[in-house]
Amino acid sequence: MGIKADRWIRQMAQQHDMIQPFADEQVRNVDGEAIISYGTSSYGYDVRCANEFKIFTNINSSIVDPKNFDPESFVDVQSDVCIIPPNSFALARTVEYFKIPRDVLTVCLGKSTYARCGIIVNVTPLEPEWEGHVTLEFSNTTPLPAKIYANEGVAQMLFLGASEICETSYADRAGKYQGQTGVVVPRT
Repeated sequence: MGIKADRWIRQMAQQHDMIQPFADEQVRNVDGEAIISYGTSSYGYDVRCANEFKIFTNINSSIVDPKNFDPESFVDVQSDVCIIPPNSFALARTVEYFKIPRDVLTVCLGKSTYARCGIIVNVTPLEPEWEGHVTLEFSNTTPLPAKIYANEGVAQMLFLGASEICETSYADRAGKYQGQTGVVVPRT
């Protein structure tokens, strides 16, 4: 890279309006209360979960079909916490809105605080020139209910800078999730 990774992330965020809102450093407490951290880290950016959730349920005996997604498969919840039932799944979104530069690929990994509780965060890579709120996928792998905290850190974005600009970006392909806001369910 040639410069320190955290400085590179700050420069990318400023020059490309890459992350909004942007926390220039790790935030570990708010109003004197300890939280799960978010903001710029050594080699990435820890994102927060917004307070909008879609919790999967089987009250209507639906089948989860990515080609024909049934909105009756989940319950919408707006809250400061989300309780995911045992061995279940929920969707949420980041507080932050991303605009990925054309020469960057972004990979997301869950934070260890959640992973150590059996809560897995999955996000597919953010391709060059993708933009939007990131839809977060949470799996509760435990036999107990699990809690997710809104407005606190849930995952870390790692930014991989390319030596060349990509030939075809996500925006060039008019990707189906371009510019998404809110919690977005599967599209075909």
